[in-house]
Amino acid sequence: MRPVHTALAVLVAAVWGFNFVVIEIGLGHFPPLLLSALRFLAAALPAVFFVGRPKVAWKWIVGVGLALGVAKFGLLFTGMAAGMPAGLSSLVLQVQAVFTALFAAVALRERPGRVRVAGMAVALAGIAVAAVDQGASGPVLGFVLVVAGALCWGVSNVLTRKAAPPDALNFMVWVCTVPVLPLAVLSLLLEGPERDLAALRSLDWSGVAVIGYVAWISTVFGFGAWGYLLRRYPASAVAPFSLLVPVFGMSSAALVLGEQVSGLRWAAAVLLVGGVALTSLAPARSGAGRTAVSAAGAPAAGAASPAR
Repeated sequence: MRPVHTALAVLVAAVWGFNFVVIEIGLGHFPPLLLSALRFLAAALPAVFFVGRPKVAWKWIVGVGLALGVAKFGLLFTGMAAGMPAGLSSLVLQVQAVFTALFAAVALRERPGRVRVAGMAVALAGIAVAAVDQGASGPVLGFVLVVAGALCWGVSNVLTRKAAPPDALNFMVWVCTVPVLPLAVLSLLLEGPERDLAALRSLDWSGVAVIGYVAWISTVFGFGAWGYLLRRYPASAVAPFSLLVPVFGMSSAALVLGEQVSGLRWAAAVLLVGGVALTSLAPARSGAGRTAVSAAGAPAAGAASPAR
C-alpha cells in the first residue's frame, strides 16, 4: 500500500477506536436507544439523497439494518450504559469475527481450516479472561449485552456477504435508514417519553458533536474510506488494520476517560487480538469468493481471503 493509503487505514482504525469514547460521552447526554436512533438518523440524512438508489435488494438492506442497527448497536449502547467500559467494549466486540466464521460455516458452507479453528479458540479464551476481569471490577450484565451485540454483528456480516454490495458506502447509508424508527419506538417503550424528551430539550453543542462524530465521522467517513481502500487493494492488505481498533479504543479510553487497564485486561487483549487475527486472516476452505465490507467498518472474518 502507498504510504498515504497506509496512513488512511490507520486513521480509520483510530476513528473507530475513539468512537467508543465518544459513545461513552454521548451516554451522559442521551438514553442508549435514543442515542443509537439519532446516530442512524444523522448518518442517513442528508447522505441518502446523494448516494444514489440502493444497489442491492431491499431484503438485504432491511435484514442488515435490523441485525446491525437495531440489535448490534442497541445492545452495545445499552451494555455500555449498564457499566461496560468503553475500552473493554472496543476489545470484546471483536469476538464478532468468531461468530461470523461460525455463522458462515453454517449459512455459507465455509469450512474453517485448522488455523481458523485455533484462532477461534484463542479469541474465546480472551473473552473468558475479559469476563473474569469485568466480573471482578464491574457489572456482568453490560459484558453479556456487548457479547450479544457481537453475535448480532456476526449475523449482519453474513447477511452483508450474501448481499455482496458493489458500493459499500451506498449500502451503509441505506442500511442506516432502517433502524431509526424501530430504535425510536423501542426507546419510547423502554426508556420512556419523559426521559427522551428531557434529553432532547437539554441538547447542547457537546451532544450535537457526539451525534456528528458517531454518524458522519465514524459511519460515513469511516465506511467511505474503508470501502475506497478495499476497492484499491486486496482485503488481505487492508484487513490487518482493523486489529488496531481495540488498541486505539483502549488507549483513548485510558487517556480521555481515565479507564484503568488491568493485567487481566492486557492478557485478554493479547488473546483476543491474536485470535481474531488468526480467525479473520486465515483462508476458508470454500466460500463465495468475493470481498465484502462488514457493517461495522472492518473486514469480516475471512475477508483476507474472499469475504464484516
